Amino acid sequence: MAPPAMQSPEELGATANAGRPHVMFIPSAGMGHLLPFFRVIAALANRDDVDISVVTVLPTVSAAEADHFAGLFESFPHIRRVDFNLLPFDASEFPGADPFLLRWEALRRSAQLLGPLIAGASPRVSAVVTDITLSSHVIPIAKELDVQCHVLFVSCATMLSLCAYVPVHLDSKAAAGGQVGPGVGDVDIPGVRRIPERCLPPALLDLNKLFTKQFIDNGRLTTQADGFLVNTFDALEPVALAALRDGKVVADFPPVYAIGPFNSHTSASTTAKQQPAAPVCSPAAWLDGQPARSVVYVAFGNRYFVSQEQLQEIAAGLEASGCRFLWVIKTTTVDRDDKAELADVLGKGFLERVRGRGLVTKAWVDQEALLKHPSVGMFLSHSGWNSVTEAAAAGVPLLAWPRNGDHRVNATVVASGGVGVWMEHWSWDGEDELVTREEIGDKVKEVMADEAVRVRAARTGEEAAKAVAESGTSYRSLQEFVGKLKAT
Repeated sequence: MAPPAMQSPEELGATANAGRPHVMFIPSAGMGHLLPFFRVIAALANRDDVDISVVTVLPTVSAAEADHFAGLFESFPHIRRVDFNLLPFDASEFPGADPFLLRWEALRRSAQLLGPLIAGASPRVSAVVTDITLSSHVIPIAKELDVQCHVLFVSCATMLSLCAYVPVHLDSKAAAGGQVGPGVGDVDIPGVRRIPERCLPPALLDLNKLFTKQFIDNGRLTTQADGFLVNTFDALEPVALAALRDGKVVADFPPVYAIGPFNSHTSASTTAKQQPAAPVCSPAAWLDGQPARSVVYVAFGNRYFVSQEQLQEIAAGLEASGCRFLWVIKTTTVDRDDKAELADVLGKGFLERVRGRGLVTKAWVDQEALLKHPSVGMFLSHSGWNSVTEAAAAGVPLLAWPRNGDHRVNATVVASGGVGVWMEHWSWDGEDELVTREEIGDKVKEVMADEAVRVRAARTGEEAAKAVAESGTSYRSLQEFVGKLKAT
């Protein structure tokens, strides 16, 4: 379903309440980045004191993005869509690059077109909220227009501290006459922790990579933002949040609003439209028939896929564990390209052998709802930040198997915050070593039976609920953010 047509500035002005702050959201691409935007937008849209517009680039990279944009505008028809047409972009300049990174770069190169959109909106834009991937381009535009510019940071506060400090780290090495490159190297973040090179996003091992240049550019401008919204809560990352707020990481760092864990905005009707027609058995219905805390939920995100060889080891490990499992699988980076048959991917006879105690699907699922289902006892995950916070909110132990990007940094929070267990020695994308079926099966069975891990995760879930409840730390942070918007 296509989103509603863009309204003209005159129509925007006619329907808006001039007494409310007008916030323009400028997201980037990839569901890991869009979901936090949709959830923050929904939280503000449910209030009556903020006016919202959303800059939307079409077509989206993936079908899931298109579905969720449609669902957002359907659920909140008073939110206005502002179409943004990108300038021509020659992707051949970056052969083999991730399609989502290419979209980020295309957005950055078209950023100068955002100025007229912001300046021409009616009522006047009070503040812009943009993605960290675009911040080095959007912040100067907002400053020139005398508009607040806040950044929605879609990873953890620990990763935000890394983003802010890496430029300082590189400059310090250069000033001291040390060798800079080929990568960032180990990073000792003041007041937070030391991040060894092996735990950094792999792109940071090469300063010439597209992502690395974007990362450093964005990091250099963090202190010029008016604030950072982060999907975390004080009890989960007390050390990183304190170091950022106290200026230990970088002096004069802007306010950090820890407002998580975010709740989904997706309605049941929208979720149903994202499921294949007439499914044999929906994941939620299948979970209804399973005993309490008996199911291992397995998913490695909507952006990263696992090699076929590793998928077959995971399949054999789940089978050997003897545990019930629900596995959401993907075999390509972009969902529109995923044509593989499950039987071919998982090996001959696997689906038949696990029928009854295992369900495998390639459909989009409402992961937040599944994790809250009483039959789910553990989450085997890549430790993408949305997954970490959803597990934390549900009080479900997470077995972290980082696959790429910020996942190993996130996994440090999984371990320190009581969310679950981090398999530090398990390989990730780009490394030759396969994690064997024996290791996977044994660890799944071990964590499922570990009562201490379960108790810690449940306690973290209780802290998450306290944070978003009225008078909780995240609730107060959101109120403080809205207060700053109203002060313009």
